[in-house]
Amino acid sequence: MLKILNDRLRMLMLTLLLASSANCFSQDYPNKPIRLVIPVPAGGGTDILARVMADHLVKQLGHPIVFDHKGGASGMIAVENMLQAPADGYTLLMVYSGVVTVNHSMYKNIRYDPIRDLVGIANFAEVPNLLIVHPSFTVQSVKELIARAKANPDSISYASSGNGVSNHLAMELFKQLAGISMVHIPHKGGAQAMVSLMGGQVQLMFNNTPEVLPQLNSGRLKVLAIAMPERSPLMPEIPTVAEAGLPGFSISLWYGLVGAKGIPVPIIEKLNAAVRTSLADPEVLAKLAKFGAQPMIQSTQQFADLIRSDSAKWAQVLADGNIKAD
Repeated sequence: MLKILNDRLRMLMLTLLLASSANCFSQDYPNKPIRLVIPVPAGGGTDILARVMADHLVKQLGHPIVFDHKGGASGMIAVENMLQAPADGYTLLMVYSGVVTVNHSMYKNIRYDPIRDLVGIANFAEVPNLLIVHPSFTVQSVKELIARAKANPDSISYASSGNGVSNHLAMELFKQLAGISMVHIPHKGGAQAMVSLMGGQVQLMFNNTPEVLPQLNSGRLKVLAIAMPERSPLMPEIPTVAEAGLPGFSISLWYGLVGAKGIPVPIIEKLNAAVRTSLADPEVLAKLAKFGAQPMIQSTQQFADLIRSDSAKWAQVLADGNIKAD
């Protein structure tokens, strides 16, 4: 009996010691610069949003954040590079949603599992995707688009930035929910896809807000709906796809901070709190709005749930559409 009590006492003391060590580690964190791996070259949308976030995290954390761009392979190079570092909170990764929700279902040779190997720290922003059409395409609503596609299968073509990228998957989900068939015309990047749409070679596409606002304002393109679960406060006059004629349709292109599984929980929570504090700063909100983005504030558990649910959704879309990497 005495031995059992002694064993339990030792276990309790060990647990308290570990908890105390973790809390002390969190209080001392960071005590040196943090390396932030970026999965794209400098200058892109992910890089711009990462700088908005990092500038304000530096003020709260008191140490520099050093950018390390590892573009290529749809973000997989960046993830693998980050996973080679110790899971101590000093090497983090800024991601766009597809890096952690699509790649592992899209590519056979991927060497990591985002659910097993990564931990969501904080999401930061989401950029609305718009369903846009060429002005010569006479449909005026999502309902009209679906009706025309059903009446004339494969008579409508849509552009994407490439096979398996976010705007391709958005349209694939749209087609599956609506029960319609349209012709996919993939391009090598969003710029080429937009050229085809503005030239009338294709009728429509999904694309993110910053890419399309100038063309919408000039009348070179028109918008049918926004692809988010709710109307955007940045564009409240634009209906969602769901309310405009396709109930159940909802996607979100989001950006967030992740790390390697094993980072102490107090450090994860400290970083999450710092990001959420940044998103209460009017200066940050103004910078996001200028980019066409809006804040996305979630706890670490909510972020983890989002990664899991989006991963499951896109895995199903890829399977149902028989979509494979080029």
